[in-house]
Amino acid sequence: MGFQTNRTTIYIAAAIVLIVIIAAAVYIATRQAPETVETETGTAAETTPATKTEAEAVELKPLTGNVREDIVNIARFLSANGVTEAKYRVHGSGDPNSIMRVYGIVEAAARLNKILEDEGVNFKIVIEDIKFSANADEPAKVFQQSFPLKQEADIIAVSYRWISTFAKEGYLLDITDYANAYMGTELEDYYDSLWSSVTYKGRIYALPQDTEARPLYILKPVMECLGYDAWDIAKKIDSGEYTWKDVMRIAKEAVDNGCSEWGVIHRKGSAHPDLVQFYYAFGGEFTGSNPDKLYLNLEALYKWLAVEYALARNGLTPENMLEWDWAKQIHPTIVSAKTAFDIGGTWYWTEWQTKKYYTDPQTGEQRGLTPEEVKERFAYSLFPAGEPGKKPVTLSQPFVWMISANAGKLNPKYDDLKEAYHRIAFLLILKANDPDLVAIHSIVSAHIPIREKAAQLMDDQQFVNKLAQGNLDMFISDEARQAFVDIAKKTAHPINIEFLKSVTYMLEYTHIPPLHPSYQPLAEFFKDAVDFVLKGQMTPEEATNYVVQKIQADPELAETIEIVGSIPTGWEISP
Repeated sequence: MGFQTNRTTIYIAAAIVLIVIIAAAVYIATRQAPETVETETGTAAETTPATKTEAEAVELKPLTGNVREDIVNIARFLSANGVTEAKYRVHGSGDPNSIMRVYGIVEAAARLNKILEDEGVNFKIVIEDIKFSANADEPAKVFQQSFPLKQEADIIAVSYRWISTFAKEGYLLDITDYANAYMGTELEDYYDSLWSSVTYKGRIYALPQDTEARPLYILKPVMECLGYDAWDIAKKIDSGEYTWKDVMRIAKEAVDNGCSEWGVIHRKGSAHPDLVQFYYAFGGEFTGSNPDKLYLNLEALYKWLAVEYALARNGLTPENMLEWDWAKQIHPTIVSAKTAFDIGGTWYWTEWQTKKYYTDPQTGEQRGLTPEEVKERFAYSLFPAGEPGKKPVTLSQPFVWMISANAGKLNPKYDDLKEAYHRIAFLLILKANDPDLVAIHSIVSAHIPIREKAAQLMDDQQFVNKLAQGNLDMFISDEARQAFVDIAKKTAHPINIEFLKSVTYMLEYTHIPPLHPSYQPLAEFFKDAVDFVLKGQMTPEEATNYVVQKIQADPELAETIEIVGSIPTGWEISP
């Protein structure tokens, strides 16, 4: 009995303990229930104590100059705040072979994602909207219109000359601090001369994407018809012995003798940047003693317009040149040797190979030229000096990567986390300029690389052979790889690489028009003036005065543009 009583007592005690445990569990569960409901209305990252602790533990550290370390920190920070994906939009433009201006960002995202995957970070960068425009200024104009509506692309690849306009309006992300973090690493081998093209009032607003020179192309078949050596003419232009008067003389000989239909062909639509070379060739400058002013030299402007006027009056350049169609008139005229000279750009060299501008006389087929045919057809030189005593020139207008001040705006919790989103945008444009991507872009589009490591890759025969065979295993993104296969097969040729090397010296003669907000409207006045003199609607003097009147009619331009010099008396030019 005693043993039975004790056993009963033990059972009662165990039951009491069990009841207490169950009661405690119910109490704890009841205490947690409201927080569980709360997570259903918000995100887990916003509400759960555990995630809050994680978010507080993952701080957004200063950039280190190490891409892997920085992207991992940013991604972990965003992930701890409940964000596992960040989306960006990109808009680029240019000649058909310059698609790296959008696919560079696609590939950059893939490379950053690969780092995150390797590091086991639950985060992904998505490039969800890619636009590429043939019109070089279209991304900038669309950006300008859509920024106030917060509908702009996060990253755009456009001419550097938009920087001052956008920076002044507060549309661009100031990346000075980000860039400074990478000056000793990824940005160390960028060519120094290019930093001025992305710096406005002491702050960096973009990274260079590429640069170029603008040769005067000399048609060998036309020169052979005249009995001239095209390369000898090129040398005399480069030395300054031949000026624009000599070029006009030879152009007229070519037309008069039936060797070509036209003497000089140039761009359509705008005076900037190709035709502004005339201004520099006649000694004009846009800068002066006051860094806040834009300077306009009337003598140089008048002489530029006088050349255009003489070209058109002598039937050497079409009167409606600024209205010609690039694909149907300008390039077909050049590649078919129907002009003696062309004012063009280095990128023409490969564009003539990938676009069907040439009509084969044997088959009637429209096709691109082969690298060998391009080499057979063209010699090239600097842009000739305006007159004796002046120097030959060229002009560079670097394309750059700009980041919107609202970059990443469509992603979650933007107001709280925008610094992290901005840093990702910076790393995207940084990775888009990886040496191999810059080298590929340079080779396929005939633009001059912006960094030494890319130039060195262009000397790597194994790298070049892979491109020529369409072996693009350096790409992580299938989308980017597919976009380049056909272009690479057509353009990764020793002749093209040799061309790029042979024009690099031109950068020693280059001019980069100033980053001044008043330059854009001034360039528009130049376009009007060129159009007027080509069509014979104004004399060079009248067109020069037209530009002056347009400046004076605008109070802001009148305040910011300093007009210097005067229209020369008795100065004329003719073939």
